[in-house]
Order: sequence, then structure tokens, then C-alpha cells
Amino acid sequence: MNVKRIVEALLFASDKPLSLKQLQAVFSELEQPSIQTLEYAIADIIQNYSDRPVELKAVASGYRFQVREEMSPWVARLFEEKPPRYSRALLETLSIIAYRQPVTRGEIEDIRGVVVSSSIIRTLLEREWIKVVAHKEAPGRPALYATTHSFLDYFNLSSLVQLPTLKEIQTLNYPIKDNEQPMQADREQQKTNQTPLQESTPADA
Repeated sequence: MNVKRIVEALLFASDKPLSLKQLQAVFSELEQPSIQTLEYAIADIIQNYSDRPVELKAVASGYRFQVREEMSPWVARLFEEKPPRYSRALLETLSIIAYRQPVTRGEIEDIRGVVVSSSIIRTLLEREWIKVVAHKEAPGRPALYATTHSFLDYFNLSSLVQLPTLKEIQTLNYPIKDNEQPMQADREQQKTNQTPLQESTPADA
């Protein structure tokens, strides 16, 4: 049994990243390799593809084969469908969750200075980039949001420590766009009976 060849075939055939445990589970009980053996096989495969246009990449959910970044401009021409474009508001909201997690919607609004559209949170949840991990012990018990493995996989990361440092990112100080509502005095008046951390019900963008 050639573990390396089997692992390579499994990773090629899979449409999603596979963890070492998932790879191990494919083998029968009698022939099941150890995690260390699988790690050696993975390392050999990575080395074998070091000078090829595709690579075996470790992401949060496991390992996957993918086109190297420098090849993507040519590969993209094969596909007529354009990748989805996301609003600046959505990306700012996602960034805040990634760096401040777990965080409530109200806390995101305090940082951005504008109301967070319900459609933004819904989109992030539907894409499984964020999830509700708990509810804050505060009036209204607002949901606490955090990023997921799907978020890391999509952005080609294996862990949050690979995110750029805050010093490398420009301050989120952009003009209000995407039909966002400023959190001005009239809106604050509506929240006089709420605590600062209690979530409001913003209008959809």
C-alpha cells in the first residue's frame, strides 16, 4: 500500500479540504496509517509540487490542491462567471468581526459609526463566513459573532494569526456609502431605553 499515492488521489478527488483525520478515516481499520505517516506523505507531496503551477495548500479545514496565486489571472479567463463583488460596508464589517471577535452587532456599529445593515449580517451568515458563538450577558442578550473555518478557507488562511496586523491595514475611515444610515442624534434618541451593547433594529440597506 502506497499511502502517499492514495492521499494524493484523495486530495485530487475531493471538492473540499480534507483534514488528517478525514484522510485517515478513508482507510480500513487494518490498514489505517498513523497521523504521523500521513503528515510525512503530505510533506512529500508538497515538496513534489514545489515547482508546479498547482500546490497542496494547508487551510483551516485541512489540505487542498489549488492553482498557485501567480497562475490565477490565466485560469480566471476560463470562467465566464465573474466572482462576486462585495460592498465596502460588508468587508469592513467582516474585518471588524475577524479582528475583534467575538463581537456584537452593536459593538460593530460603535466602531464603524454607522448602522450595520441586516442584509450584511445575513449575507455573512449565509456564506458561512461568520456564526453566532454565544449571546452576551447584557440586556437583550445580543448575539456574539465570530469567523468560521469557511472564512479562513475562502481567504486561503490556515489560522487567524495569518491575518495582516492592524498596523498594515488602513484605518476604517471611509465616507458613508451603500445607503448606510449615520448613527446621528435622532437615532440615538430612539435608543434611550437601551444599553450601549443592546442591539437595535436597523433598516436594511
